[in-house]
Amino acid sequence: MAGSFYPQDSRDLEAAVEKMLAAARSPALPPCALVAPHAGYSYSGPIAAEAFSTLSSWRDRFRRVVVVGPSHYVEFSGIATSGATSFATPLGEIKIDRGTEDRLARLPQMRVLREAHSQEHSLEVELPFLQVILEDFELVGLVVGDATSEEVSEVLSQVWQGDDTLLVVSTDLSHFYDYTTAKRMDRDTCALIEGASDREIDAQHACGWRILNGLRRVVRQRGRELTTLDLRNSGDTAGGRDSVVGYGAWVC
Repeated sequence: MAGSFYPQDSRDLEAAVEKMLAAARSPALPPCALVAPHAGYSYSGPIAAEAFSTLSSWRDRFRRVVVVGPSHYVEFSGIATSGATSFATPLGEIKIDRGTEDRLARLPQMRVLREAHSQEHSLEVELPFLQVILEDFELVGLVVGDATSEEVSEVLSQVWQGDDTLLVVSTDLSHFYDYTTAKRMDRDTCALIEGASDREIDAQHACGWRILNGLRRVVRQRGRELTTLDLRNSGDTAGGRDSVVGYGAWVC
């Protein structure tokens, strides 16, 4: 997606990410999980920056980052790793934590499916933010296909361990409704993400609905909560308001 969703030139990309991070806020406490959008940077970049800016005071803390996104191009059952040894952006290569991915392979819902990763933007567009703001880390990249919230939460529980592990859930919110309708739908989604309701988020409210529901289960099990950092849509950033896509940023 370099050259379309974000700049292809490494200097332009780094400068764009640093500018968005500088405009965002940075809380005092270290995060353990983030939710960030994954559209083109002109649309969702400022919202994503609100999530990733929470890492600015803790850049030497995280040694492993687990990025989980929905599949947009390949239909499959379960949750897929790539089988790769590294992921690359214009800012360089990120080593894959193959040890963790191999341990996950013991779960029945896990599979290696390179095709699910090869064109998938939901993971890729989060990586430059991590490369700019973190000192050094290994990546666990997971693409979620047709999986239940229980299957997702089991995987998240397996990998979300230790203070040196950061979980990043990649999702956009409502898609292609008018501005007023999208605002209402995204507020409803926000209430579910922040609250204790057992009602699950559905596909109309977020492309990463399966992951969000799994995340909510794990967060509740650990006695934690998700806090909203930003909630906007493409009508607020770089598009018209007849048909918009919703974006949100949360931190735990």
